[in-house]
Amino acid sequence: MEKMKMMLVDDEERFLLTTRKLLEKKNFEVLTASSGVDALELLRTNRVHVVILDVKMPGMDGVATLREIKARFPMVEVIMLTGHATVESAIEGLKSGAVDYLMKPADIEDIIAKSLDAFNRRIDIEEKIRVARMRKFMKSPREIIKDAEL
Repeated sequence: MEKMKMMLVDDEERFLLTTRKLLEKKNFEVLTASSGVDALELLRTNRVHVVILDVKMPGMDGVATLREIKARFPMVEVIMLTGHATVESAIEGLKSGAVDYLMKPADIEDIIAKSLDAFNRRIDIEEKIRVARMRKFMKSPREIIKDAEL
């Protein structure tokens, strides 16, 4: 099974460095980006499964970044990271395709648990897509019998 690859997106460098170190100590592969634009560029060049995305960032905020991620990379699962003052933005994020949200300051175990849930959700969706594609090319038992009768 493929190992989960995460990306942290936040304009707070201290949060990025600390959280990345904690996650790497627990054997997770983690990329970091300090802006929405940087995150989109990293997603273009790296396979990422789960993005932890801060809602409040200068320039392109989290909700705008989320919308771009979902438009360009629809299989990437996004978890919004929000402070108390931006809960409404997290709700907007959920409406725009985020799978969940975390409140700041987020406990590392909560980040891991929600990320693993999002990763497993993605794996399930990918499996359903594979099965649907296979069914498209496979014949049903009725079709096989009908072809055999000809």
